[in-house]
Amino acid sequence: MRKRLSKNIEWSILICTILLVIIGLFAIYSATVSSGQEEFRKQIIWLIISVPFMILFILVDYESIAKISPILYILMIASLVGVLFMPSISGASSWFTIGSVSIQPSEFAKIITIISLAFLISRLKKRGRKEEREINRPTRLLLILVVALVPVALIVKQPDYGTALAFIAAIIFILFASGIYKRYIIVTLIIISVATPLLYIYVLPEHAKQRIQVFLDPESDPRGSGYNLTQSKIAIGAGELLGMGYLKGNQTQLGFLYPKSTDFIFSVIGEEMGFIFAAAIILLYVIVITKSLSIAKTARDDLGAMIAVGIAGIFFFHMTENIGMTMGLLPITGVPLPFVSYGGSSLLSNLIMIALLLNISGRRQKNIFIE
Repeated sequence: MRKRLSKNIEWSILICTILLVIIGLFAIYSATVSSGQEEFRKQIIWLIISVPFMILFILVDYESIAKISPILYILMIASLVGVLFMPSISGASSWFTIGSVSIQPSEFAKIITIISLAFLISRLKKRGRKEEREINRPTRLLLILVVALVPVALIVKQPDYGTALAFIAAIIFILFASGIYKRYIIVTLIIISVATPLLYIYVLPEHAKQRIQVFLDPESDPRGSGYNLTQSKIAIGAGELLGMGYLKGNQTQLGFLYPKSTDFIFSVIGEEMGFIFAAAIILLYVIVITKSLSIAKTARDDLGAMIAVGIAGIFFFHMTENIGMTMGLLPITGVPLPFVSYGGSSLLSNLIMIALLLNISGRRQKNIFIE
C-alpha cells in the first residue's frame, strides 16, 4: 500500500531542531549586540542557505546518496589534505577562506564519513549472509578502521582535537550497532586505556595539556588559561533559576565571556535566561538523540540504521562536551553546540544530518513514495 513520505517522518526531531535554531539566533544576537552583530547576520544567511540543502537531503533516497559515498569520500580526503596548507586561524588550519566566507571541511566530513562507513558495513554484512559474521573478519575490520580513521588523523593534523573526538564518538556508535564481537570492543578499550597517558605525555601539544590541567584545577591560572572557564561558571551561576534577563547578563554584555557566540554560547543562555531555559535546551537535545536512536531501530535496512546511529553519536558528543566544558565538567575543546553556536559550516552540516534523519524515518516502510 502506497503512503506519503511525510506520513512516516519523525516530525518531533524537526520541531526540536527549529526551536534550538531559534534559541541560537536569540543567543547569538545577545552575544554580538555590542560588537556590530556581523555574526548574527551571517548566521541568518547560512540558515537560509541551509533550507534547500535540507529539502534535497530529505527528498533524495538516502540509499542513492550512499551509493556515491566512495566519490564523496575521496573528495572529502582531498579537502582535508588541502586545508592543511591554508593559513592558521586560532591555532588551527581548519578553514578555507573565500573573501569574508570561511568554510570548515571537517564539518561536512562528519556526514560523509558516517555515510561511507555505514555504506561499507552494510555491504559487508549483505555479502556475509552466507558466512556468519563477515564483518568480524580481521581483514574486514581493518578496512573499516582505515576508512574511519584516515579523516580523523587528518583532522588531528590541523590540529582540531574536539572535532576528531566527535568523529570517534560517531565511529564507536556505528561499530557498536554494526554487530562486531564484544571482544574486539574490550580489546579496543584496553588499548585506549594504555595509549591515553602515552599520548598525553608524548603527543599532545602544550596548549592541549594546559586545557586538561585547567579542567582539573581552574584556580591554578585564574587570569590566564583558567580565565574563560572561570567566567563561564560565574555566568551560569549568576543566571540562577530565571536568568538576569535577555540582553542584561553582566558577563555576556561586559565582554568577560570569550568566545561567547561559539564555545560559550550555553553560558550566555544560562546567565540571561536561567536554569529553567538551559534545562529545556538539554531536554530538546535528549529528544533529538533518543528519536535518532528510535529511527535507527525502525529503519528499513542496516544502512539507514547505522547512519542514524552515527548522527546520534555526533549530537550526543557535541551536546555533552560543549555543555560539560562550560560548567567545568569536561576539558575545553572548542566544540560548538549544535544549532545554537555561531558557525555557518556547523549549522549547515547539522541541518543536513537532521534532513538525513527525516529521510530515513520517512522511508521506514517499503513502497513509500513522494507524490
